[in-house]
Amino acid sequence: MTSNAPAPGSDDPLGIHGVVPPTVTAFHDDESVDYEGTAAHARYVVDGGAHGVFPLGTNGEFAMLSGTERDRVVRAVVDEVGDEVPVIAGVGAPSTQRTVVRAEAAAEAGADGIVVVTPFYYPLDDTAAVNHYRRVCDAVDLPTYVYHIPSKTGNELSLAAVDELAAIPNLVGVKDSSKDVPWLGQAIDDHPELTFLSGSDSLLFPGLEVGCSGMVSAVANAFPELVVDLYEAYDAGDEDRARELQSHVYDVRSALKRGPYMAGVKAALSLQGFDAGPLRSPLRRMDDADEAALADELRELGLLDS
Repeated sequence: MTSNAPAPGSDDPLGIHGVVPPTVTAFHDDESVDYEGTAAHARYVVDGGAHGVFPLGTNGEFAMLSGTERDRVVRAVVDEVGDEVPVIAGVGAPSTQRTVVRAEAAAEAGADGIVVVTPFYYPLDDTAAVNHYRRVCDAVDLPTYVYHIPSKTGNELSLAAVDELAAIPNLVGVKDSSKDVPWLGQAIDDHPELTFLSGSDSLLFPGLEVGCSGMVSAVANAFPELVVDLYEAYDAGDEDRARELQSHVYDVRSALKRGPYMAGVKAALSLQGFDAGPLRSPLRRMDDADEAALADELRELGLLDS
């Protein structure tokens, strides 16, 4: 499966590795979910070489969707690409009860695994967080991946908590968006049985260097080939090329951060002729001036035709 790139954790039956984009949820102009467009975006990244897909992550605007909408998104993505790559569906919610309901629905829809963000809004200690994951894992017989993003949830997992989580039989990996490289490096060192995925485009190459088997990349939502090239260069042993491509990703990441929060990916898709619609309010798309400036930057980076 891999050569130079780190292998997935030994406990991970899906062997998650490579580029796993956190696919977008497409909307119609009235902000209703465009399920066909959402499935088409999953197809777009898979055709671009992605090794798996992660619907209903942060880029999928999961917190803006109803439970029924989330379940239909998972089913649409599974129906489109589930026979080709693993689909690991985001099911997280602030409460354990709601998370379990979404996890059961994802299993029924045919997801290969689930990604469970650490509960948010209310502060949690390690005991509460571990109990949450244990109850979710007890409810469904699917490989389960922790989504660790303390900047958004307000809840950080300690390394001691990771030790306890690793003992849960079907908890098989961690998608880390903390950007805390020492924390990530030690967690990987302590738990070779778990799969680790780097969750920031700023740490694609560094994540591979410290032992991540894959990368959940927002840049790959718009430019999957770029990030796949980085991973494949690293896997082939051409780390100099992978490092160069990480530099390129830094520039793309900076360009996509122009304008309102998370607007860059959908704008970049539109500039390539893929219309994923608006973001759901109160999030918003770029205005015309920001989108024109983004287009200029992407042309300078060689990612759009001049």
